[in-house]
Amino acid sequence: MSRIGKKPIPVPAGVTITVEGHTVRVKGPRGELTRELRPEIEVTLADGVITMARSSEEKQHRAYHGLTRALVANMVQGVTAGYRKALDIVGVGYRAEKKGETLVLTVGYSHQVVYPQPAGITITAPTPTSVVIEGIDKEKVGQVAAEIRAVRKPEPYKGKGIRYSGEQVRRKAGKAGAK
Repeated sequence: MSRIGKKPIPVPAGVTITVEGHTVRVKGPRGELTRELRPEIEVTLADGVITMARSSEEKQHRAYHGLTRALVANMVQGVTAGYRKALDIVGVGYRAEKKGETLVLTVGYSHQVVYPQPAGITITAPTPTSVVIEGIDKEKVGQVAAEIRAVRKPEPYKGKGIRYSGEQVRRKAGKAGAK
């Protein structure tokens, strides 16, 4: 039995969940999320608790069991508390600023990089060297953070670039004085 898949998901107050066939709709104080789930997994809602059951013991069905539970739990977490990723910008002259619905990054290129804010995601730049991405969909928040980080990944010699908050960048020694 899947250790993650068999754990029930408690439904917090203020969250309504509807299961129609293989579609799960979660509505909460922060918004609404809908997801089409695999037909191999049966989702049931009873007494304020969501449980998952799989149709067989096939390896792929066991994998879908844990995945489905994690996806639904992330939906419940998203509509109640939401998700947040913070990025730090390191480098002389590197900065970010919010102009309307776009994020403008100055990160050492000959031009500024303009990143439009996707629907359902809130991007803020509280300081010129930090960016905060918030939203209710965990996948979208992570994807947007990864795309912004990919504009200028941290390099190993000086550590300049865009990194996740708390990310450790492994540094290289560089040239060792030639004779």
